[in-house]
Amino acid sequence: MNRTSLTEVLRIWDQRGRCVFTRSQLARLFPDDRPKALTEGLQRQVKAGLLVRACRGVYVNPHARSFDSRVIEHIARALRPGSYSYVSLESLLAECGAISQVPVDRLTVMTTGRKGICRTPYGVIEFTHTKRPVVDVVAGMRQVEDRPLRIATRAAAWRDLRRVGRNVAMVDAAAVGND
Repeated sequence: MNRTSLTEVLRIWDQRGRCVFTRSQLARLFPDDRPKALTEGLQRQVKAGLLVRACRGVYVNPHARSFDSRVIEHIARALRPGSYSYVSLESLLAECGAISQVPVDRLTVMTTGRKGICRTPYGVIEFTHTKRPVVDVVAGMRQVEDRPLRIATRAAAWRDLRRVGRNVAMVDAAAVGND
């Protein structure tokens, strides 16, 4: 992987609306690179500023026109492929105006995948595992245009908040009921 070939690949994918890539996706885009060469090439491109290493195994094209304020959601989606993940808990309730404190640099995500915290240059992603059946999970979320992750309904976010044992004192229960 050299600078010219990576720039061309990033330009093509930017036109398709993509600015976040996993290491395995980049390996498929550069099939001639051996694993060690790919790793070294990615390190060089990060050092040169062509890519930003968001977290382990996830890279962002900071110069892309498709780069937007939802980049942290794109990263969260890339970190949990094959899992149902959706914005919930404090992040969603703050967006709805149902919570008095707004998380500044944190995105709270419920997932059927594993729990964990991922620190990125764009903020912290907090994954909370849910053991609820997939049917219930899907019923409690909805797709919003121009958002990479689905979002919980207000009722589902309120239920998730109580279920995981978070502080519910700061939630305006009247605002939660207006889904």
